[in-house]
Amino acid sequence: MIVRSFKDIEGTDRHVRSASGTWESKRIVLARERVGFSLHETVLYAGTETSMWYANHVEAVVCVEGAAELTDHETGRTHTITPGTMYLLDGHERHTLRVQEDFRCLCVFNPPVTGREDHDENGVYPLLTEPEEV
Repeated sequence: MIVRSFKDIEGTDRHVRSASGTWESKRIVLARERVGFSLHETVLYAGTETSMWYANHVEAVVCVEGAAELTDHETGRTHTITPGTMYLLDGHERHTLRVQEDFRCLCVFNPPVTGREDHDENGVYPLLTEPEEV
């Protein structure tokens, strides 16, 4: 059993800030736990825009605070995301999040991330893995 809090991981290698400066993420469950998914609390900052494409991952996002506009580049549809709203990127959709108020969300990734990922020039997280346990 693992018990840890987001507060416990502040300032550790699990507390990741994007190179773009548009978000930070506390990655409470990672690939190294070997449970088949990763779990994060991510904050995207008001007034920012982040384009993403999880070509290698499926992501589910639940907004717990703030507001953002989500644009699905596959369909052109735009959605307002507020607390209690979930979106699932089950088709690896290219998307952009335009943040109106600091946007705090809980995110689940499959396959799990290692904690070292950041978006590349296409908005993609590389598919990184943990070494096999011996």
